[in-house]
Amino acid sequence: MTANEQQDEHFDPVAEHPEVAELGYEQARDQLAEVVKQLEAGGLSLEDSLALWERGEALAAVCERHLAGARERVERALAAVEQD
Repeated sequence: MTANEQQDEHFDPVAEHPEVAELGYEQARDQLAEVVKQLEAGGLSLEDSLALWERGEALAAVCERHLAGARERVERALAAVEQD
């Protein structure tokens, strides 16, 4: 395995973009939609496109974390109802 492959295996997009870590779900979702819109519009340099893509990955990870947390809360609530 090359050094680049090892580095890619441990890539944490949120660590690379810590400014997105504190966003709420709706904020992250809206910013992700804007990133997608900009990427689809094209006209960016390769470097700008890559930077935007990486930010999008971080935003998607934040959204997924929020959704996973919500899913867990729902599962706990359902389990509590089933125990009663």
